[in-house]
Amino acid sequence: MSKTLSFKTYSAKPGEVKRTWHIIDAENQVLGRMAAQIANVLRGKHKPQFTPHIDTGDFVVVTNAAKVALSGKKRDDKTYFSHSHYPGGVRIDSVKDLLQKKPEKVIEHAVWGMLPHNNLGRQLFKKLKVYAGPEHPHAAQMPVEMKINQ
Repeated sequence: MSKTLSFKTYSAKPGEVKRTWHIIDAENQVLGRMAAQIANVLRGKHKPQFTPHIDTGDFVVVTNAAKVALSGKKRDDKTYFSHSHYPGGVRIDSVKDLLQKKPEKVIEHAVWGMLPHNNLGRQLFKKLKVYAGPEHPHAAQMPVEMKINQ
């Protein structure tokens, strides 16, 4: 008797997902390339049980956010635009200023742009932890070093 293959599509259940912690050193890493790989890990696309509508991703800790690299002249030219919806409420921040004041926001903004913009994306985004310096409070979770492909 021969065994037949099953052609059923596997769908992960929220309780079955095993989450690990990854740590990334952002020093001299190109922002966009790093953000794309972080978004894939947050979504769980690196796992064989990836399911698009379920949070199958892992936690990501990013350190040294202040030392992230930007290609070209983006450090001088790139700006972030926001508006408060009040008259005269335009706020334009340059990357150069933001890297000095709140370097975490630069990485968070880049990763958020690569996640789905819905309830699942907001849930995924909560698993991203970004720190300006090399110290982080997540040593107890034993994060695994993650290499960024350049």
